[in-house]
Amino acid sequence: MHSSVVVLGGGPGGYAAAFLAADEGLEVTIVESDARLGGTCLLRGCIPSKALLHVARVISEVDEMREEWGVEFSQPTIDIDKVRARKEKVISTMAGGLKQLAKRRNVKVITARGVFENSTTLRLEGDDASIPEDRQLTYDYCVLATGSVPAMPPAFNIGSDRVMDSTGALNLVDVPKSLLVIGGGYIGLEMGTVYANLGSEVSVVELLDGLLPGADRDLVKPLHKRLQTLFGERIWLNTKVGSLGLRDDQVEVAFEGPGKFGTEKFDRVLVAVGRRPNSKGFGLENTAVQLDQRGFAIIDKQMRTADPHILAIGDIAGEPMLAHKATHEGRVAAEVILGKPVQFDKQSIPAVVFTDPEIAWTGLTEDQAKKDGRKYEAATYPWAASGRAVALGRSDGLTKVLVDPDTERVLGIGIVGPGAGELIGEAALAIEMGCEVTDIAETVHPHPTLSETMMNASEAYFGTATEIYKPKRKHAAADA
Repeated sequence: MHSSVVVLGGGPGGYAAAFLAADEGLEVTIVESDARLGGTCLLRGCIPSKALLHVARVISEVDEMREEWGVEFSQPTIDIDKVRARKEKVISTMAGGLKQLAKRRNVKVITARGVFENSTTLRLEGDDASIPEDRQLTYDYCVLATGSVPAMPPAFNIGSDRVMDSTGALNLVDVPKSLLVIGGGYIGLEMGTVYANLGSEVSVVELLDGLLPGADRDLVKPLHKRLQTLFGERIWLNTKVGSLGLRDDQVEVAFEGPGKFGTEKFDRVLVAVGRRPNSKGFGLENTAVQLDQRGFAIIDKQMRTADPHILAIGDIAGEPMLAHKATHEGRVAAEVILGKPVQFDKQSIPAVVFTDPEIAWTGLTEDQAKKDGRKYEAATYPWAASGRAVALGRSDGLTKVLVDPDTERVLGIGIVGPGAGELIGEAALAIEMGCEVTDIAETVHPHPTLSETMMNASEAYFGTATEIYKPKRKHAAADA
């Protein structure tokens, strides 16, 4: 069997590359070990987690109605089987849509594990009826889109399903009475939020001195404060997990640090210490593809690897490991194969943490600006001055803009508050287009909305925001 283009991996980057190549008239085959397209994002990541976070948010809003507005509801009861079934229906609906899109585009989909025998041949492992007898698939170009997998340190892998990675947590086997989340990154905090709202007593332990390492501290503060209300005082920073062990049908955890010391038992433990590229076991050593020390494929701006027949996209092609980055890289890879003079050179790749409140940022962060020695000025607009935020009872949010003081170009924007992930798209467009802060400040935004805070933060840079008083000042560059 031969195909002009083979895409190894059916996630958001893989099927984006396959569909565009097919739309342009190429013969395309997707090789995916799962029976459904969608990859980690759809099947065991972004989509199911957001479906469950929606449930968590509705429960949280009911509590807010009761406590702050005097609207009484009875306590919710959780039918975990129905919740799980609804989550699976979301996945199956979207996976079915992808299957139909592949069929309409004449993209052949083979359910198999592909292993490189050389730079132009894959060996297909599996029992799918479409696998040829010699189990070989040759190609002119292959797009490597094998994604990433949850990292599980050997010390935490004790052979018990009570110790879960993110995939296990999304299976929602039960709602444990107590849950420990190891890792204060976005995956741990999102899943911790889900389980806490469903009724678990959730604890979080983080080795570093703050939640969401890498995110702007001004954005993290409101989230940390709200999580303390949700989790209680069970957020332990600067603390290491020394060991895990099974004791009396629970997981006994040993803690070492100022935040928590000694042992405690939990019904379940979620290990959320990051993800690693899925680059092992695919026979890449039989090609000219080069990997870095962390296992990422080394690529250029055209997504090309050191092997002229193989391109790499998505999580395996390096950080940030985000589905929307993978999608755009997949489209670039398809256009490169088509001979178009394109490259992946984005000024702005937004990141969103779907906790409550949400945190979103794009472009340069203040910490990165300081690290790079970049001149910048920052302006913030507190949502306590936003009529829409106050009406929602969510005045703890914040919108922050970083500006180049010499050119007044927008360098970065960060938002914390409900719907931050929806709002950050405007910021990404502004930075990608090289907008000056005046462009945002003078764009008429609808009132009363949270989107106004983007305009208001830009006005705050000039000291002209109507709802807050900040005297005008000469803009002296912040010397990082």
